[in-house]
Amino acid sequence: MEFVILAVVIAALVVAGLISGLVVSGRKKRQLPPAPSSTPTITPAEPHVGEEAEPTREEPRRTIEEAGLPGVEAPAEEAPAVAEPAAPAVPALEIPEPTAGRLVRLRARLARSQSTLGKGLLTLLSRDNLDEDTWEEIEDTLLTADVGVTPTQELVERLRERVRVLGTRTPEGLRTLLREELLTLLGTDFDRAVKTESGVDTPGVVMVVGVNGTGKTTTTGKLARVLVADGRSVVLGAADTFRAAATEQLQTWGERVGARTVRGPEGGDPASVAFEAVKEGIAEGADVVLIDTAGRLHTKTGLMDELGKVKRVVEKHGPLDEILLVLDATTGQNGLVQARVFAEVVDITGIVLTKLDGTAKGGIVIAVQRELGVPVKLVGLGEGPDDLAPFEPEAFVDALIGD
Repeated sequence: MEFVILAVVIAALVVAGLISGLVVSGRKKRQLPPAPSSTPTITPAEPHVGEEAEPTREEPRRTIEEAGLPGVEAPAEEAPAVAEPAAPAVPALEIPEPTAGRLVRLRARLARSQSTLGKGLLTLLSRDNLDEDTWEEIEDTLLTADVGVTPTQELVERLRERVRVLGTRTPEGLRTLLREELLTLLGTDFDRAVKTESGVDTPGVVMVVGVNGTGKTTTTGKLARVLVADGRSVVLGAADTFRAAATEQLQTWGERVGARTVRGPEGGDPASVAFEAVKEGIAEGADVVLIDTAGRLHTKTGLMDELGKVKRVVEKHGPLDEILLVLDATTGQNGLVQARVFAEVVDITGIVLTKLDGTAKGGIVIAVQRELGVPVKLVGLGEGPDDLAPFEPEAFVDALIGD
């Protein structure tokens, strides 16, 4: 009996294990399908046949030239031609204004700035009683106009004597009297022509000197116009090598009237440039060589010595025909100090007074001539290219005292 129960139990256990295995195997986890890839897979579509077939599309056919033969490279396209830079335009030559009577034509401009002196003197001389106070006022008027102490004293003494002796009291008589005395002070016997003719078979050589800011380079360019207007051929020497702008400015002045400019490297030796300018002027058969020097303070000994060197080097070709000192008329008596120093270094032969139309101190003409013993030869009366005029004492005095 016990054996039967044991057998039943074992049988039950076996049956239970089989059932459990079946259940577990039946519950095994099913595998999930793989996750879709981020890159879509393109499955080529199967071609359609029969009625579903798509009609054949006609594609444009290429010619042999377009397709190209095998092994033959298509010719490379030619690069577009690069346009060459256009040559700088040559400035048209200008015809300078004739020099004859130029100061007379500019008389009105001069009279506007200088009439104070002349009218003031005439007003004082026309007083009924020419007492000591009046003569002192006349002296003050002349000194204020930068005539200078010594020339002023001489003029006043001569006027006093002539008025006392002649008894001239009419406005016309006083104007004539004053005109004569002013002309005496200015000097009518000076040779005021700019010397541009050499005694030998070489060009006339003119050197232009002066202090910074007086207008040397501009004066040199305007002088070239004066000479060209008189039918002379000119070569310019840009010996102001310290300022590139000065060289360019001088060359521009020359190009306007057809005058060639000889220049050197910036900061180069000014004497070398001046020497070369004269050399080329001789080779070209030019009539005149104008040399523009660097502006320098009269107090700088080294710069003044260099100016003397330029003069000595140029004179190896022959003597300088003219050395013009450019002075600013508005500087007054300070211009006399500058003039003295320049005269000690180089032999000044003539004076150019610039900006004479911009000052009421026209008496500087008298003072500088008396100080240096050399004449004023040219005057600047404006910024125009033809506003440089030969100095004419008669026209100057007429502008001072009016008609």
